[in-house]
Amino acid sequence: MKYSDWLLTAGERGNRSTRLDRRHPDGAAWTRGNDVRPLVHGAAYFGELLRGVRAQRAGDLLLFTDWRGDPDERLDGAGTEIIDVLGEAAARGVIVKGLVWRSHLDKFQFSESENRHLGEELEEAGAECLLDMRVRPGGSHHQKLVVLRHPGRADLDVAYIGGIDLCHSRNDDASHHGDPQTVPFASAYGPRPPWHDVQLAIRGPAVGDLEANFRERWEDPSPLSRSPLVRLRELVHREDTEADALPLQLPDPEPRGSHTVQVLRTYPNRLLRGYPFAPDGERSIARSYLKALRRARSLIYLEDQYLWSPNVVGFFARALRANPGLRLIAVIPTVPEQDGRITLPMNLVGRVTALDRLRRAGGDRVAVYGLENDVGTPVYVHAKVCVIDDVWASVGSDNVNLRSWTHDSELNCVVLDDGADGRPPRDPGGLGDDARRFARDLRLELSCEHVGGGGGPYPSSATDDLCDPARAFDAFAASAAALDAWHEGGRQGRRPPGRLRAYRPPDMSRLTRSLAMPPYRLLVDPDGRPARLRRRNAY
Repeated sequence: MKYSDWLLTAGERGNRSTRLDRRHPDGAAWTRGNDVRPLVHGAAYFGELLRGVRAQRAGDLLLFTDWRGDPDERLDGAGTEIIDVLGEAAARGVIVKGLVWRSHLDKFQFSESENRHLGEELEEAGAECLLDMRVRPGGSHHQKLVVLRHPGRADLDVAYIGGIDLCHSRNDDASHHGDPQTVPFASAYGPRPPWHDVQLAIRGPAVGDLEANFRERWEDPSPLSRSPLVRLRELVHREDTEADALPLQLPDPEPRGSHTVQVLRTYPNRLLRGYPFAPDGERSIARSYLKALRRARSLIYLEDQYLWSPNVVGFFARALRANPGLRLIAVIPTVPEQDGRITLPMNLVGRVTALDRLRRAGGDRVAVYGLENDVGTPVYVHAKVCVIDDVWASVGSDNVNLRSWTHDSELNCVVLDDGADGRPPRDPGGLGDDARRFARDLRLELSCEHVGGGGGPYPSSATDDLCDPARAFDAFAASAAALDAWHEGGRQGRRPPGRLRAYRPPDMSRLTRSLAMPPYRLLVDPDGRPARLRRRNAY
């Protein structure tokens, strides 16, 4: 089997203008010899990030992109506020550069004021943080990336990529009691919403690809916003709108592990003048999913914030119809993140329609779950993880919905695990295959927490059951059934282990009637975007 059986070639990326693939001497669209570790939960990521930033010194480089940034979010207790940690790094002579989505108005429950404050405070501290609105109408910059480079100390170079923003509500751990610093959220999640998320720590040559992704956006000469009102405010407030030059990019770190990494993105096809590095947009995340799904034979394991676009889940449904032995486990939020007369029914209709399409294709081979903590509060699933056949693992910022595949900017990494001989992984076979460790171990780590509860360690018997796709599917079902029965029986006796609850869709008839009335029918599709924008995008 070749790497190109699972990964996109440069031609399949569909974007000849990016430097990502051209920068590799062998012309490959991926890098080998990386060391990749999953960081499950914001507390694990924030703690490691804090140590890495504090170890940087004058002349080192810190680059980050984010959807939302809260200056006062604490990475690890008092005195570790993001603005202080990054500001202290800049004061030591670290070159700190950031790109944060400018966002829409706060009344739409985005993060316009928080991102502006983060940018202003970083500028005062000697860093440079630009508020970037170079998106399609209604879109966002959703990439979540931090790159730490160290001239002369390449062994410390690392990139962090995944679903975790540098903002409130993300700093939770395996106990899932929530971040004390919260964002406004649906009431079902309580005053401190429990939060489940995943980030990757990547060391090795792929760090250079992720830095190149940042540089493409940073060096884009287009104005940060096309809005006349925004540009007027930039002038009045004398906001920084010109990106200072970055130092020349260092050579990629040397190989240090056994993981092959492919960097994938979504960029929309912007109206009028597009991105110089993606003039017609880029859909490599969607294309990568489609290629991997065609190879799926045993188990698709998915954790996703949304899973609500019928058009996107249609490709998962196609794989289920084509392969009678294929199963799908999906872990999603029990309740959408926003209460409200508009957003709640819109989100639920999209999700229920998408899940119905999956179940019609796979029947009882499709299982969908929510999570709760040990006191019964739902856990908000913000992770964006997909593992196919314990070979192909994708982690990043994209959700399984149309926005992430066509309209917002997104950043993902697909990871394959080389065998001891350096060859790509074999197709699903023996469970002891060393060539499948990363994807399998990622799935097992997540599965053990959901089935067993807490942060482990877990008995070998539990991991043995979860290794086999069929037994894992049954173990999820049994765990959820036990917890559901305990709740239905009045929560009498000892609570069963685990966090899984079977996802039960709401009554569709009332929601459908709501969305059949103006203005919903005219303004939105089930993916939450104006229908006219959906029609202009293709995979």
